[in-house]
Amino acid sequence: MTGTNRDSETDRPWLRYADPARERLMAAARRSLEASGGNLNRSVTLAAPTDAERTLVIGMTGNYRQPNSARLTIGLTEFDRAIRADTGLGLIAVLERLGPPLRDRPAERTSRDDTRAAALKHARASHLHQDCAWYQRWLTDVEADGTLTSLVRSGEPQLLADARRVLETLLSRPRGAHPIPLPSLSALATADTKSLNKGSLSTLVLRALAEAAGVTRPVTTMERRELWDFFDVIVDDLASQVLVLNLRPTGRGLADWLISAASTGTPFVITLHQLVAHPIALGPGGVVRVCENPAVLRRAAGELADRCPPLICTQGWPSTAFHRLARAVVSGGGRLLYHGDFDWPGVEMTSHLLQRYPCSPWRMTAQDYLAGLDAKGNPVPLKNSPIATPWDPALAQAMAARGAVVYEEALADALIADLAADSHSPGDDPQP
Repeated sequence: MTGTNRDSETDRPWLRYADPARERLMAAARRSLEASGGNLNRSVTLAAPTDAERTLVIGMTGNYRQPNSARLTIGLTEFDRAIRADTGLGLIAVLERLGPPLRDRPAERTSRDDTRAAALKHARASHLHQDCAWYQRWLTDVEADGTLTSLVRSGEPQLLADARRVLETLLSRPRGAHPIPLPSLSALATADTKSLNKGSLSTLVLRALAEAAGVTRPVTTMERRELWDFFDVIVDDLASQVLVLNLRPTGRGLADWLISAASTGTPFVITLHQLVAHPIALGPGGVVRVCENPAVLRRAAGELADRCPPLICTQGWPSTAFHRLARAVVSGGGRLLYHGDFDWPGVEMTSHLLQRYPCSPWRMTAQDYLAGLDAKGNPVPLKNSPIATPWDPALAQAMAARGAVVYEEALADALIADLAADSHSPGDDPQP
């Protein structure tokens, strides 16, 4: 083994510069040459050099260096000359052979800057940049916050061009056009049906659409789906569902099924696909109540059957299907009344719906909370941070003071009583 190494160093003397005693000096030379694009007219310095390093530098330069020197400096030209005399190769050639290849960082920066400028120029050439202030804001932010630089560094500058094509494709669709599935939009804009499923391109596009819609950037899966749906892009039209009772709209297909279900007071699950494929309309001026928990709707169906007024159940955080149905209600002149759980996520949901639609709280006051708290057994402690309740500031105060959850089922008696008070006979006008 020893003989083999000796032969190797004889045949390839540059291998000596992989020795640990030379490691720091070679690393410093590499950093300097990479930073300067290969300029040998510079010096490198070793802090707190070892005796072996001091001896090495003395041997290379022919200049004595004091023991215990705090720093040793050697010019790269001297270093190069010494290596050539020792190996027949220059410093750069030895570093290349030891590997990895030297980088030319100034050239890399120039290349990145050129790529970045080209990507911006292409994005600004879109008619959207001329016509839409939101597009200008989006592009300015992408440029300023490092997003574009990150794309360039990761070798994905083309994603900005892809985002431009997606936005142009989406916003050039005729008004009133049938909603487009996300894979179809992906294929039209990028020739890849999965390009918008997730990742940097989806993030870029949704960031632009949030700017266009005047909303915050989506964070959760549900928020992303809602934003796509706002622009008539369908993400998963079968998985997105909403539960209803006694909704009697006008239209064909879905409307017929809903009226048939309402005639017997049967709960009905509507998918987003159905809402898109069979649009429905609801009469003006009516009120549609909304609950969060299916148990409330199930009890309303069992006790009131077809006499129950229209009731929608979000089944937790409102789905895209719910939002499309809610828009159908309010666009027809209707109004929503909402009740949910008395926990902080439930309060957040209530606030979200009240801000988004013509919607009023339904038994969501401090008085209702305290009544539910008194009626229940062992309290469940509140979790997460408190959220304001501007429709009734005393509610947030009461919840923070009591520190307990009141689930919707605890108020089911009062909710069913409200529904019963608004109930109609099967022969009454069923429009909400």
